[in-house]
Amino acid sequence: MGELKKVQRPKGTSDLLPEELKKWQYLEQTARKVFERYQFFELRTPLFEHYEVFARTVGETSDIVSKEMYDFYDKGDRHIALRPEGTAGVVRAFVENKLFGPEHKKPYKVYYMGPMFRYERPQAGRMRQFHQLGVEAFGSDNSAVDVETIAMLMDFLKCLGLKHTKLVINSLGDKESRASYRKALIAFLEPQMEKLSENSRRRLHENPLRVLDSKDKKDQKIVASAPSILDYLNEESRQYFTTVINMLEELGIPYKINSNMVRGLDYYNHTIFEVMSLKMSGVQTTIAAGGRYNNLVEYFGGPETPAVGFGIGVERLLLTMDAEEVDLPVKKTLDVYIVTVGEETNFKSLKLIQAIRQAGYSAGCDFLGRKAKAQFKTADKEQAKLIMTIGASKLTAGVVNIKNAKTRKEVSVPLQQVYENFTDIYKKLI
Repeated sequence: MGELKKVQRPKGTSDLLPEELKKWQYLEQTARKVFERYQFFELRTPLFEHYEVFARTVGETSDIVSKEMYDFYDKGDRHIALRPEGTAGVVRAFVENKLFGPEHKKPYKVYYMGPMFRYERPQAGRMRQFHQLGVEAFGSDNSAVDVETIAMLMDFLKCLGLKHTKLVINSLGDKESRASYRKALIAFLEPQMEKLSENSRRRLHENPLRVLDSKDKKDQKIVASAPSILDYLNEESRQYFTTVINMLEELGIPYKINSNMVRGLDYYNHTIFEVMSLKMSGVQTTIAAGGRYNNLVEYFGGPETPAVGFGIGVERLLLTMDAEEVDLPVKKTLDVYIVTVGEETNFKSLKLIQAIRQAGYSAGCDFLGRKAKAQFKTADKEQAKLIMTIGASKLTAGVVNIKNAKTRKEVSVPLQQVYENFTDIYKKLI
C-alpha cells in the first residue's frame, strides 16, 4: 500500500470555521428576520436537479450551462446537475407541489439560502461552491410587487449596516419589445462583428443581449454606443417601467437607470435590477441582482404565472461588509466558566456544567487538567460573565464560589442550589 497523500479540499471551495461562521449566521439570521417581516417564508430544494431544469430555464447558450455547470450521469444513467443558481429549482418545486393552486395565498412568497456550484476560475467572492440568499414572489403582475421586492432587498442591506450601495435598474420589456430590440441590436453589431471578442461573436445571433453584458474591454467600447432597449419598449412595457420608477421615488429609494444592463439568465422580462457596492473595486461589485420573469412557470408545465425575485451572493456580501468595516454584533461571550482545582472535582464539574446549561445558560470548563491560573486566563479570554471555582475543600463542604468577572462580587453557594435553581443565583450576581 502506497504512502497516503495529503488530502486537501477541492479547488474553489472553502472551509467555514466557527469564528468565520459567526458572521454567516448573523447575516442569515438578519435575512430571515427581514424577509419574514415582508411575509416571505423559507423553502428548501435539492442541491442537485435533473440537467434539463437548468438547461431549459437558464438557457442552453448561456455560459452557465455551456461551460460552468457541474453535471454528470448517475448510476441510473440520469443526467444530473448541481444547482448553479436558485430560481429554477424553486420554480420546479412551485409547479411540482402545485403551489399555484387557489388554496395558496398569492403572491406566494418564498426565500431560500444555501450552496450553489459553478465550474469557473476561483477568485475573491467567486468560488466553485458559493452561497446564495434569494427570494421569489409568484402570482402577481402588479409592478408594486417588483418595488416591494426591491424595497425589501434595500431594507436587508441597511439592517446589515451597509451604507455605500447603489441600486441600478432597467427594463427588458415584454416579448414583443424584446424581439424588436433584438433585431435592432443585431443590425448595430453585425457591421462590427470582426472587432467583437470570440464570445460575443458566438452570442451575436444566439443571444445578442448578452453582448451588452460582456466584460471584454473592446466589447464594452462598442456597446457603449449601442441603441437603448428603452427606445424599443412598446406602450405597455414603457408604462410598466414608468410605474416602477414612480413607486421607487414615492418610497424614497434612490436608483440609477442603466439601459445596457441585462441579466445573465435568459428568463427575465420587464424590471431587472442590480445592487452594486461602492466600496468594492473591479468586476465583483454586484452583490445582488434580480428581476421579473413571467414565463418560467409555464416552462415547467404550470399555468401562466407572473413572478419576480432576486439572488444575493453571500461571499460577496461579506466582502462588502468587510470593505465598509461593518461592526457585527457577534462578539463571543460566555455566561459561566468553571475553574476546577484537583482531579477529584472532575465528576462534580461535569454535573455542574450540565445543570447550568439545562437552566438555559452557556457554560465552559477545563478538561485539560491545567493549573488554576491558566483556567482564569481562559475565562477572561472567553469573556465569561461569571467564574465558578471548585476545589477539594469546597467539594467536601458541598459549596462552590461564584464571582462576577466585572464587578468582582463573589458569593459561596451550596452545590445543590446550583443544581436546582441556577437562574436565581445568576440574576442576583449579574
